[in-house]
Amino acid sequence: MRQNVGYREPTPFSNSSSCVSNSGGKGVCMMSTSWRNEQHPSFISFISCFLDTNSFRLNFVPIAPDFIFNCGGVSIAFIFKTNWDINDTASIFQRVNRLKAQFAHIYVVVTLPTKEQNDSFVRSYFKFGRELGKPTFMPVQDLEMGFEKIVKISHARGVCKRQDAIAKLKAERERSVQTMDAYLKVITSIPGIDIHDANALNQAIGSIEAIAKASKEEIMENTDLSADKAETITRFFRDPKYYLTHRIN
Repeated sequence: MRQNVGYREPTPFSNSSSCVSNSGGKGVCMMSTSWRNEQHPSFISFISCFLDTNSFRLNFVPIAPDFIFNCGGVSIAFIFKTNWDINDTASIFQRVNRLKAQFAHIYVVVTLPTKEQNDSFVRSYFKFGRELGKPTFMPVQDLEMGFEKIVKISHARGVCKRQDAIAKLKAERERSVQTMDAYLKVITSIPGIDIHDANALNQAIGSIEAIAKASKEEIMENTDLSADKAETITRFFRDPKYYLTHRIN
């Protein structure tokens, strides 16, 4: 049964520098076609305008949850119960149990405009033995508020995902720099080998292990190092009498 709701203009939320970018927008919203068909057209219009205002792309697809948002590389599923039936509370919890096993990130938004509906929800929540946060239920007073919460949660999860990816990339770069520093320290400890030579060996031969296995001829063929330097490198790694007399600074 379609809900008869009033329409209000959608408003954008904060668009700071930390916003997630997804092909020029914040993400993609996939709406269940069956859920859409149960709602009043004015509410679907509100959703469409709200998503457009906040740079989300809307697609209608036959999915099990009511919504799936892809934001910043993370997918979040939502069940949006827009009409709480106090005479049939079991069905919603059965559906939640079914879907929470399928999605790593899922939220349940429930519209409870009356005290009677709110009391029914509270009784049912504990009757069916819900564990707090598994998944998270969000009671709201009206439809627009419920959808705004859905979009803000999706946006926040996307921002967190992106920031986590940036942090991991930064840590990987730091590890790479540290690894290169250690490499340069080992290679330039070879008498007569400077940073230019070390970089040439890294690009042409590869790791320290690869350099240690390379022959004099292979080093000369793939780098601009002289025969004397190539000879020094092979002796450094293969002649114990030679490499044991030198120490890394």
